[in-house]
Amino acid sequence: MTILRSAIFLLWFALTTAVLAIGFVPALVLPRGLTLWMARRWCELTFFGLRTIAGLGFEVRGTPPGTGVLVAAKHMSMWDTLALYLVLDDPAVVLKRGLTLIPFYGWYVSKAGSIAIDRKGGAQTLRRMAIAARAVIAQGRSVLIFPEGTRKKVGAPPDYKPGVAGLYGQLGVPCVPVALNSGLFWTGFVKRPGTVVLEILAPIPPGLRSRDFMRLLEDRIEAATARLVAEGRGT
Repeated sequence: MTILRSAIFLLWFALTTAVLAIGFVPALVLPRGLTLWMARRWCELTFFGLRTIAGLGFEVRGTPPGTGVLVAAKHMSMWDTLALYLVLDDPAVVLKRGLTLIPFYGWYVSKAGSIAIDRKGGAQTLRRMAIAARAVIAQGRSVLIFPEGTRKKVGAPPDYKPGVAGLYGQLGVPCVPVALNSGLFWTGFVKRPGTVVLEILAPIPPGLRSRDFMRLLEDRIEAATARLVAEGRGT
């Protein structure tokens, strides 16, 4: 039954994505607000399909942060980017540049004001990312980064990259950690019924030394993620 429901959801997801992506092409040359409206509708339709077809709902714990902060989130599946886009208020998502080259998807994420980076660019990448992030904060928006740089399977060893510490030091704003357990339910094609929990944790104030910040960030996210995974497994 899970496989069948996952297949039906995939059809729903593909249909809604195609209709919105093609229908809103004119938005790419219009004010950014129209693209943001479309993106939120796409996320909402995706979660409607997950809930009604796949039996997968979600719960948000904690208070969503205000604007002008750095948000660092655990990353287990595509679900995370969709949920955080709805929970946060117009965040600029840090993503790899290759994603912006994907037809339609890349056009829209670029128009939405994401921060595209070249992971192999070294110090130059960090400088460009910091410049773009400061501009975002100056606009009153928040910056969303996945500090491990890629999706991680449930139980995989953490691998936090130094880029998040560089941004934290450059921006001088609080960093809000986010934990989740989406990897239990969204695993590629398969969508398992249940409830994904996304938890917004206590913010880390600005001004910590880089190594202290990294240790605190990883400890908070990993401890909360382990707790949410255990809860999702019913253990």
